[in-house]
Order: sequence, then structure tokens, then C-alpha cells
Amino acid sequence: MTTTVVQPPAPPTAPVAHPLAPRNLVAAAVSAYIPLVLAVALVALPLLWMLLSSFKTPSELITTDVRLFPSSLAPDNYVAAAEKVPFLRLFLNSTIVTVVGAAIKVALAICTAYALVFVRFPAKNLIFAGILATLMVPPQVSLLPNYLLVSGLGGADTYWGIILPGLGTGFGTFLLRQHFMTLPMSILEAAEIDGAGHWRRLVNIVVPISAPSIATVALVSIVFEWNDYLWPLVIVSNPEMMTLPVGLTLLVNSESGADAYGLLMAGSVAVIVPVLIVFTALQRYIIAGLTQGAVKD
Repeated sequence: MTTTVVQPPAPPTAPVAHPLAPRNLVAAAVSAYIPLVLAVALVALPLLWMLLSSFKTPSELITTDVRLFPSSLAPDNYVAAAEKVPFLRLFLNSTIVTVVGAAIKVALAICTAYALVFVRFPAKNLIFAGILATLMVPPQVSLLPNYLLVSGLGGADTYWGIILPGLGTGFGTFLLRQHFMTLPMSILEAAEIDGAGHWRRLVNIVVPISAPSIATVALVSIVFEWNDYLWPLVIVSNPEMMTLPVGLTLLVNSESGADAYGLLMAGSVAVIVPVLIVFTALQRYIIAGLTQGAVKD
């Protein structure tokens, strides 16, 4: 005689909500889109206000009746600012300081990171810890010692005096070291067997593979060098050697009251637009470079 076992009915499964269901859309908006929109607004609205204010007259800037858009898009403030400040000379100074300073920074970061990863020498980890310690020191702390050293060497009002103190970049060394540690060692070992030295391995293998990370370090260095204000303000007193951010102080000194606001807005736009264009065009390299090496197989 056989016994039939009756299985209890399976509990009903809950229906899976469709991705476009109202509940999912509301949850996505609250958790992701609304904070993203607020973050973008906090960054973009001041820039938009500065751009629109650069076309406003003093009566439109100093008023209790707040108006977003100017009555005219005539570049009067830009023309007046260009007449009071030598923007072409300031632009040339900023370009030289940015290109030379960023290039040397990137080269030093690449060589230092390569040595910390692929070259055997004693106290390697201790040296890397010292490099990381520099990231914890505010640049204002070293302002006075750098000024005494550079001015004592005759670097005041010179390009090399502006560039020299900022050449050490702990951030670039740290970022590239972390990326170099994720590179496949088999490729470098094969190149070493073929007789390639450190320099050839660096130039022909490591640098091409690490292009996104190197581009990230380059862009961060470019933005920092272009926008640097405090050190050029301290070491430069000759108006012919001022950079663009420092040159804006000439507008403050040349005008006073409400007339200076429109000129300052126009000058600020002239300072921000070039680096903003470069940053926007190459920002994908920053995302790729910062995420490379974050996850290891």
C-alpha cells in the first residue's frame, strides 16, 4: 500500500514592481535626482549670476529691485576692464606659469610614483608616508618660509619664483602610485627580460597604459596653477608679472564703490572661462583616472 504525500501549496510570491512604477520613480527622484539637482544648482547658479552681472550697469547691480537678466548684453564692463588692466599680459603670465608648472608637476609625480612601485630601495614605505604627510599640511603654513627662501634667492617678480614652491605634488604621486600598483607585472617583467631599462619601461609601457590617470593629475595641476592666488600675490609686486587672479586686485584698486562690481564680474569671467573650457572638455579623463585601480580583480 502506497502513501501519497500532499505537498502544501507554495506561498504566493509578491509581485515585482515595474521599474517605471510611480513608487520607484518617486524613490529614485528623492534619493538621487533631487540631491543631484541641488548640488548642480549650488555650483551653477553663482556662476550664472556672475556671468549675467558682468553685463549689468551699476544701477542694476546696486538696487533693491533684484533683476536676474541685464537690460543689455553690451560688453561695456569687459571693455572698461581691459582698459584698466593689461589682460593680455596677465593671460600670458598665467599661461606660462600654468603650462610650465603643471608639466613639471606631472613629470615629477610620474617619476616618483614609478620609483615607489617598481624600484627597490630601502625605506620606500617611510618615504611614501612622508609624501602623504605633506597632504595634511596647509599651504599657508609654508608661505613665510617659502617667501624668505625664494626672495633670498632673487626669485621675487620672476616666473621661476612663482612656479618653484608648488612643484611638489603629494596628490599626484599618491594617485599614480595607487594606479601603478594595479598594472600587470607580467608585461614589465617581459620587458625587463628583453633588456628594457627603467626609463624605457616607464616611457613605452607604464605611461601609455596609465594615460587616464596621468591626464587626471595634469588637469588637477592645471586648475590649481591657473587659480592659485595666495602665493603669486605674496611673491609678485610688479604688475607686469602678475597672473590673472592677482591682476583682479588691480581692478579693485582702480575703482571703488558700485562701479567696481561690474568690472570685477567681467574680470572674474575672463579668469574662469579658459580653465572651465579645458576642464569641461577633458573631465571624462578625471572620472576614468580616479576610478582606475579602485577595484582589483
